[in-house]
Amino acid sequence: MEEGKFKVGDRIRIVRMEGEPEYSGREGVIEHVSTAYEPAGILEQLHGTWGGLAVQPERDTIEMIQQGE
Repeated sequence: MEEGKFKVGDRIRIVRMEGEPEYSGREGVIEHVSTAYEPAGILEQLHGTWGGLAVQPERDTIEMIQQGE
């Protein structure tokens, strides 16, 4: 996934979230974008209206439904 491709206001669908099968198929709007610093590197995290967990585009499979304004 291209870094910075998703932004606040975009509507996305979670196709697959690593380790969280119950999140598959959920949709929501991105409310906040943050950065996670891990031993493997720096990861972008998307937080939004789909539930309590952040999506990591580098690890999870998501699709854009509609770009925000």
